[in-house]
Amino acid sequence: MGTQVNFILKVLILSMGISVLIRYGGSSLPVTPTSVNVLIAILAPSFILAIALLWRAWNYPQKD
Repeated sequence: MGTQVNFILKVLILSMGISVLIRYGGSSLPVTPTSVNVLIAILAPSFILAIALLWRAWNYPQKD
């Protein structure tokens, strides 16, 4: 039970850190608001998660 709480806390802290970076550091990045940049910003997290999950599935096969 304790490991689940630790995992949730780690995810919340990491999420909060990323949010703060985006909030206060995002405006200093020179990114032009184009359609391509919007698509990259929206689709990149899904692709990164899919790649991570596929990599994990290939490296840790299920046992029958």
